[in-house]
Parts: sequence; C-alpha cells; structure tokens
Amino acid sequence: MNQTRRSPISPVIRSGSGSGQVWNQSSSSTSKSSTSKSSSASIYSLNKDQQPKKDASFFGFLARVLTCTGDIAAVDEDHHPPPTIQSFTHTSVESNKILYHSNSTISSKASEGPHGTGTDELSFQDICKATGNFSAANIIGEGGFGVVYKGTLKNGSVIAVKRAKKNNYDTGTPMEFKNEILTLSKIEHLNLVRYYGYIEHADERLILVEYVPNGNLREHIDGKRGNGLEIGERLDIMIDVAHAVTYLHAYTDQPIIHRDIKSSNILITDKLRAKVADFALARIKVEDDATHISTQVRGTAGYMDPEYISTYQLTDRSDVYSFGVVLVELVTGRLPIELHKPTNERFTTKWALQRLKGGEVVLAMDPKLRRNPASLMVIEKVLRLARQCLAPTKQPRPSMKKCAEILWKIRKDFHEHNDVMAAANHSVQVPEIDARKNRREFFGIEDDSSSNQRFQSA
Repeated sequence: MNQTRRSPISPVIRSGSGSGQVWNQSSSSTSKSSTSKSSSASIYSLNKDQQPKKDASFFGFLARVLTCTGDIAAVDEDHHPPPTIQSFTHTSVESNKILYHSNSTISSKASEGPHGTGTDELSFQDICKATGNFSAANIIGEGGFGVVYKGTLKNGSVIAVKRAKKNNYDTGTPMEFKNEILTLSKIEHLNLVRYYGYIEHADERLILVEYVPNGNLREHIDGKRGNGLEIGERLDIMIDVAHAVTYLHAYTDQPIIHRDIKSSNILITDKLRAKVADFALARIKVEDDATHISTQVRGTAGYMDPEYISTYQLTDRSDVYSFGVVLVELVTGRLPIELHKPTNERFTTKWALQRLKGGEVVLAMDPKLRRNPASLMVIEKVLRLARQCLAPTKQPRPSMKKCAEILWKIRKDFHEHNDVMAAANHSVQVPEIDARKNRREFFGIEDDSSSNQRFQSA
C-alpha cells in the first residue's frame, strides 16, 4: 500500500473488492450552522435512559484491545426487532495513541463468553493456531486492505480474523487498520458485525470480529450461496441494512459515515438477516455542526455518490446514494455495472429507473423472483425509493431513517397483500368422484376396451 499523500485531484476508486486502497491523511471537517433537527415522532424514537442488558463477550477485548466500558446488548436473531434503532452505551476512545504503539508480543485476557468456558488468554500464537497458521483453506474473504480468515478457538468458538497485507505499509501501522479499529470500538448494533479486538505483533496487524457464516449478499443474489432469496427475504435485508446505517448516522456519540456500502460488504446470517461489515473507509464526523467532511474520494465504482466525486465533500447522504444502488441490486439481481450487457443496459441503476418511468417494472425484476401481484407491488415501490436515494445531489435524498420507515411500510403492505390473496385462494375441498365407477354402476357402461359388449341393457 502506498502511504504517501495524494492530491484531491486524483480520486482513488476501487473497481471491486480486490483493488488497492490509499488513505488520505489530510482531510478535515467543514463546519456550518446546522439546521434544526425535526422533533416529530418517528419509529426511531430513542430512549437514552434505557440501559441494555449486559452480555459479557467471550473474547473480551482481545490482544491489547481498545476497551469499550459500556454495556453490550444481548440480541436474539430469532426475534424480529421492532422498528427502532437500538441504543448502546460506549465510552468513546478519547485518544488513539494506543494505535500507534507497537509491542513484539501482545496478549490480553478475555472475559467469560457465550459458551461459559470462563476466562481465556489469547495471543498472536493462539490466532495462528486458530487459523491453521493462516491457511488458504480458511480464507473467507479478501479486499484491498487484507485477507479475512476463519478462526476456530480452542473452546470451539469461531471468529473472523482480518489480516492486513504486509505490502500495504512499509513501517508502522496502516491508516485503514487504525481507522477501522477506532470506528469499530464505538459501535454495537444487531445489524453490524461485532468487534472483539486487535493484535499488533511485529509486522502483523490483525482485527478480530464476529464470524458471519453465510457469505455476503452479492453471493446470495448471484445464487452462489443459499437457495435464492425470495422478495420477502430481500425486504428483510433492505430493512436490516437501513437500520444499521441509520444507527451509524444518528445514534452514535459522533456520526459515522460508512463510505463503502455495497452488497459484498453486507454479510448474511444463517437466518438470512444482514450485518454490515468493513469499516476501513469509514469516517467519523468530529464536529457536531459539520455539514460535510472534505476528504479524498474513496469508495467502489458503481456505488459512489456523484456529488461526492465532484466536490470531495462527504456527507451522510453519500451512504444514502450507495444504499439506493444496493436496493436496485436486490430488485434486479444485476451488478451496478454490467459490461457484457448492451450499451443502454450497462449502468444498472439508470436502466432500472428507465423501466420504472416507462411502466415496465416487470422487465426490471430479477428473473429468479416469482411474478405475482404482491411481488410486483414491492418491486415498484422499492424502485421509487431507490430513485429518491439516487438523486444526483444530496438535497432531495431521504435520510436513512426515512428509508427504513418507507421500507417498513412496504413490507407491511406486502404481508397484508399476501394474507388477502391467501384468503381469496382458499377453497373447500371437493371429494374426488370416480367417474368410471359411476358410469358402470348407473348406466352399465364398461370402460374395458377389450370388452365386445360396451353397453348392457338395464
């Protein structure tokens, strides 16, 4: 990784998950008088006095961890949460000096975990054993920052280990590594991957996070994972992502802009619920009255806010634009950029919105989805929301909170429509009638073709 500073006139754009990343070390927040926030009631009313239930993490905060002293909320994935954003209490990291400090050997004690195995002490050597010495067989993902491995600890618990690529830095710790740790240490939400800790050992840089076993959203859309996502499951995923990003924008101590919302950064659980991952590009809005963050352009081609690209001003509406692209992906099944398609279909968002405008929603629908009135209703409403998110400038775009509210209403309408259709299609079971037996008994007609006498007198 090239750690030299770059001029803002040369934006760095990732064409995909495997391309390189360059960190801009000279970004700043631009302040402006903030507009007054709406005080109207919404589904996200937050009770700040509410204290969540404590859930001691098995991993504690591992390996010279950034310690969050707040409570960790216990969550149950079987439970469909009400339309609220959960509040979690965290002590913000006041200084990142610890990130710049490096020891040759690092370990920490982990508190009692979900398996009730008591405390444990993990070191870099323990992680090597857990990952089979970073065996290629345990690789579960790869990006510009590094490779992600599946690790099985000695008590059987499974974690994900993000290992920074050594060629990404010459000396010291890469900025993406420090940035991701700082961001992850401030957040805790049902629909965000859980952070366990980090290790710096000689020239190794590791981040330890929750293992999500069922691949990412792009793999499910492409049919590489699972049995295909039905429209109801896709709606659930849209809402999960909307909740996660709303939490980042509005319910953390300092607003966080993810800056890389895309289908490959949305992990899917065994129960087909979504968790947003990869905070290497995330930015924290330090000043409360800042309207944007001036920074070098970073992100993935096809998902990036065009206004951010042209002005170098990052806002929470940049995440809204990226979310709009994900909505179109879930509706159409296509990648944001399809180079093998005809010229007028290569940019999926533009093509899909043209189908919406022309009243041809069914043509934009993922071929793998069932065609029925309820599904078509969802596709049309989601595309209308996506059109708002994909506005070329930030002003017309809705907030992520508003997106979640709209999606909750769409899902409610979808379930009600299905209930009505199920009731209408319900019919009384008519007993099966044996027509041949009736003909034989009442009219003396034999159906045996070998019989010469096919009619008998009564």
